[in-house]
Amino acid sequence: MSGVWVFKNGVVRLVENPGADSVQGSSRRKVLVHTPSNEVITSYSVLERKLASLGWERYYDDPDLLQFHKRSTVHLISLPKDFSRFKSMHMYDIVVKNRNSFEVRDM
Repeated sequence: MSGVWVFKNGVVRLVENPGADSVQGSSRRKVLVHTPSNEVITSYSVLERKLASLGWERYYDDPDLLQFHKRSTVHLISLPKDFSRFKSMHMYDIVVKNRNSFEVRDM
């Protein structure tokens, strides 16, 4: 095992390639891609069209969130109202719930 042991917030973990995370994190940005069309999702209107074609319906209950529900499942996708706050954790949530339709890529 090679790498560096890092102690942070009371947890020790092995970082195998120290420095790589900071380089990738600062220079690489994640994007959500609709795989059938190979289209990068650049706005919520584009995302909403893609999700609607997959059977997702928009919820309007919470004014602070964009929410989508699929009737045939218990899944709910909750996104921040402002697209500039759309982060990789939201992208991965969409990918997990739509495995054959979306993927997250490094830009």
